[in-house]
Amino acid sequence: MANDIKFAGFPSAVVYKNPIEGKKIGSEPVQHLLWGDWMKLKEGKRGDWLEIHSRGVDGWIHKDSIRDDRLLEFTFVDVGQGDGCLITTPDDKQIIVDAGQADNMFRFLRWRFGQFKDKFTFQSAIITHPDSDHYQGFKKLFDDKNVWFETIFHNGIVEREAAGKTGTLGRTEKIGKETYLKDVVTDSASLRLLSSNKQYAKMLKKVLDSGRVGDIEMLSTDDKYLPGYESGKALSIQVLGPVPQTHQGKLYLRWLGNVGKTKNGNSIMLRIKYNDVSVLLGGDLNSEAEYYLLNHYTGMQSPPETDEEEKYIEKARKSFESDVGKSCHHGSSDFTEFLLQSINPAATVISSGDNESYSHPRADALGTIGRFSRGIRPLIFSTELARSTKENIKNPYTLREEAKKLGKEVAEAESREEKQKAQEALNNLISKIDRSIAVYGAINLRTDGRDVVIAQKIENPRQLDKKWDIYVLKRQKDGQLQYQSKYK
Repeated sequence: MANDIKFAGFPSAVVYKNPIEGKKIGSEPVQHLLWGDWMKLKEGKRGDWLEIHSRGVDGWIHKDSIRDDRLLEFTFVDVGQGDGCLITTPDDKQIIVDAGQADNMFRFLRWRFGQFKDKFTFQSAIITHPDSDHYQGFKKLFDDKNVWFETIFHNGIVEREAAGKTGTLGRTEKIGKETYLKDVVTDSASLRLLSSNKQYAKMLKKVLDSGRVGDIEMLSTDDKYLPGYESGKALSIQVLGPVPQTHQGKLYLRWLGNVGKTKNGNSIMLRIKYNDVSVLLGGDLNSEAEYYLLNHYTGMQSPPETDEEEKYIEKARKSFESDVGKSCHHGSSDFTEFLLQSINPAATVISSGDNESYSHPRADALGTIGRFSRGIRPLIFSTELARSTKENIKNPYTLREEAKKLGKEVAEAESREEKQKAQEALNNLISKIDRSIAVYGAINLRTDGRDVVIAQKIENPRQLDKKWDIYVLKRQKDGQLQYQSKYK
């Protein structure tokens, strides 16, 4: 990486208009950067102060507020009802895990990556399961001619026309006492052979035919790890689900009672570990799937007998325990207390929408997450609550065109009254644009592999040097990360 590219220090850094030599605080803050935010060094240097450009402003920052290396970043985007997460690795690789249902993720990524004016390649897109509030947001990304993907991963379930009692998921087969889904789409070849006019199948086939994706593959525990992020590396991404069964040389997935539960319950489940920090992403798992996974990883009966519960949790934590967890299924009530106890997170992120019919996150889910999290004050974040202003109905790019027209009206206004009226309309419109999904509603997680910062943007900051609501996970004497409140 070029020597003039640096990153904001822990846990945040303030950029000032002017430096004050001999002090770490300058005069007149102009920007508040979150730990790991990108900055470019300019030519200016005054003692321990360096001139920089970052987040659209020029200013000065103290040398102690700068770090040389990029962090591991998670951005849990407010996609409305659904899930959407961007992972940026320390090597500046980009991985998208789900993209919601509307265009929020597309808008966020356009804002983040220069409007996709030039060719941009994501290392991978991971679609945890084929529900529209997880995959439909990929459509605009897949249609953009400047957006490329090395690999698209999915959970092997691709809907087609109804086939008897199993609905749109294909045929099932009973093996012993259990029923399995046998029509699993494992690779690009089997995807091309699939006859389906369903939206999800057509979307995957269209992007495959575009030539802008290297491959489309099923991801499961048979892979063990996401390719390139195997065990033993500083950054590993373990695949904990779905757990397939091999029968007559083919992969089968567990049938979990009906179409919806089978799609959700076979979600791709990932445990991302960067040095000593771990984050768990669980898709839309339900209680049936959680018991199946717990049984698989503990080798014990699920649910366990009362006198076996402690041993059961101890075994399960070897696979699932994580510092931060993404709540399964948007905070649904369909979960097991045992999986939450196994994850034992210091912080949990919930992705849910404003205008959905399920009332996610559910009250019992919130209570149980808090009860079975570590620390005196465990953290629960919500993309829905992080943005209190109502999301714009209009697309931000349409709003920007309107802003240009209003700007012209301000410049050409013949009277003071007309000028003031146009200026007020312009200011109001700019405010709406600034409050778009690209800025507010996202939960940001940053880590260097030892410490963790989780933050959300404050919509109406009282000061320019207090734009972020920041929480720090500190390592305790027992080696575990916990949030330690200043009020403790």
